Amino acid sequence: MEFKDDIPTAPLISIMYREHAKYINDNVKEDDLSFGLFPLLINIYKNEGIIQEQLAQNFHLNESTITRNLKKLEDKGFIKREKYKRTKRIEVTPKGAKTAKKVMDYDEIWDKHIKEIIGENEYNNFLITLKKISEELI
Repeated sequence: MEFKDDIPTAPLISIMYREHAKYINDNVKEDDLSFGLFPLLINIYKNEGIIQEQLAQNFHLNESTITRNLKKLEDKGFIKREKYKRTKRIEVTPKGAKTAKKVMDYDEIWDKHIKEIIGENEYNNFLITLKKISEELI
């Protein structure tokens, strides 16, 4: 498919987001993990013992949204919350670690595919640009 030169950025970003979501969902459906939950699981995996407030800051979401999503991850057996002083530390279970690694592998494959489409240099510039825009918007 070819797009007109005057197409705004938002529809293009939306297409990439939806295609990535379909790709991840197709590859982890047997793990009972949805696209919306996997970034949270990976963040917990990479930051073992993180607390809920920090997750809310990391994702720029309110704590009630994080609480709902943590409950879903906990109910599915991906994480556990351990009481620590006046807060709860969040840790991945063995099931959660296995699934987080699997999703990170699929993300790596996705990024490799993008690099094949646009080339290594353009990919690196694209990533720098996306980070710059995201940092300015939040």
